[in-house]
Amino acid sequence: MCGIVGFSCRTDRYLHALGELFVPMLDALATRGPDSAGIALYSNRVPGPGWKYSLRAPRSGRPWADVAAALGKATDKAVELQQRGPDALVITEMGVDELRGVLVEVEPSATIFGFGRAMEVFKSVGSARAVCDTYEVGTRPGYQVVGHTRMATESAVTIAHSHPFCPSADLALVHNGSFSNYATIRRELEDEGVCCETDNDSEVAARFVSVEMSAGATLEEALRAVLKRFDGFFTLLVATEREFAIVRDSFACKPMVVAETADYVAVGSEFVALAELPGIDDACVFEPAPEEVYSWTTSL
Repeated sequence: MCGIVGFSCRTDRYLHALGELFVPMLDALATRGPDSAGIALYSNRVPGPGWKYSLRAPRSGRPWADVAAALGKATDKAVELQQRGPDALVITEMGVDELRGVLVEVEPSATIFGFGRAMEVFKSVGSARAVCDTYEVGTRPGYQVVGHTRMATESAVTIAHSHPFCPSADLALVHNGSFSNYATIRRELEDEGVCCETDNDSEVAARFVSVEMSAGATLEEALRAVLKRFDGFFTLLVATEREFAIVRDSFACKPMVVAETADYVAVGSEFVALAELPGIDDACVFEPAPEEVYSWTTSL
């Protein structure tokens, strides 16, 4: 049992209050997942060739300023650093493969949580409220956010195993449930040169979606492929830079509720996560049907 929440703005009305609205949503589902929590928040797209990288803090406690300086020196490229609790956001023109290669040389224990033009990722072990407080999520503006509270059933309680899984630019996946054939699909992905970093079944789904989209599939098409290839009980919430989508398996035993207004789309594993949102009394509230992909696109 895990908790899923998400909020996507349709207008600019709640851009500055995104974090403030989101934290109570995630905290409301803390009992569904006390082991760890994670957030992918979309805001302030980087222009031109730049990328945002969400980096996990070095295990040695090395200062982030030293890491950023070493990255810049090794590549002769500008590196902008923003502290995020114990972690950091790095903005640079380096591609993800280049940055990973340089990190191995200058600070191998500083790993990449996620990257993209718009996405920032925060995750850690512990309660939803503690994780949100550590990263000051409640103060952060943005246009879209997905979150997860995890009760570990398939793999260890570590930061690496926490959701969301973000295998490609601006792609974030959170999952409630379990897949029974994920090991088979992971071997198939490995045969194609796609390797997972953990033994978590949800990471396999995230990488599968990423592969499908890199081959030209839309997000909706990629999730329909998940329905065809993955066995198990699951509800998925997946976000990209401009999209937001959910899908449930054929039994739909993992709960999900959607609330739509003129200003936003919000989703949660339980209605309690949505109950205090502004305008909820006038929202269109419904439970998604099994084996149906629901997707929304933001123009912000």
